[in-house]
Amino acid sequence: MARKDAILQMRQNLVKRRDALRKALAGDLSSLKELSNQSSGDMVDAALDSAQDEINSQLAEVESRELALIEKALERMHAGFYGVCEMCNGKIGVPRLTALPYATLCIDCQREVEREGANSMHDADWGRVIDSSQGDNDLTINEIEMDV
Repeated sequence: MARKDAILQMRQNLVKRRDALRKALAGDLSSLKELSNQSSGDMVDAALDSAQDEINSQLAEVESRELALIEKALERMHAGFYGVCEMCNGKIGVPRLTALPYATLCIDCQREVEREGANSMHDADWGRVIDSSQGDNDLTINEIEMDV
């Protein structure tokens, strides 16, 4: 019963966080509209406004991604798959779900995914690249270094 109670508590927390993110994102969009309707008379003010808009946009993007993950977790709860690893179908531990309530992989599968990702980066051949601005010409790293 402890796992079920923990999942019910996580659901409440996810719903609260989802609602807060929705409100924050709605506020960000309305404030961006207000900023675009105002005109700045000074170039410095315009630059500062632009920088603030960029920060707000990036924050909204992060919040939007988190909102999507929360909604997916709530859908998995509704379907009865919450807390089940998408790779091995084993249970995701309550401590992991408490730390990351929208986790879809158990800790072992997550480590395996990260290990595979790290290995694929090490296996890449960074000695040759394609210069797409020059057509499909292959370049070696030595040719690039000579241009610099």
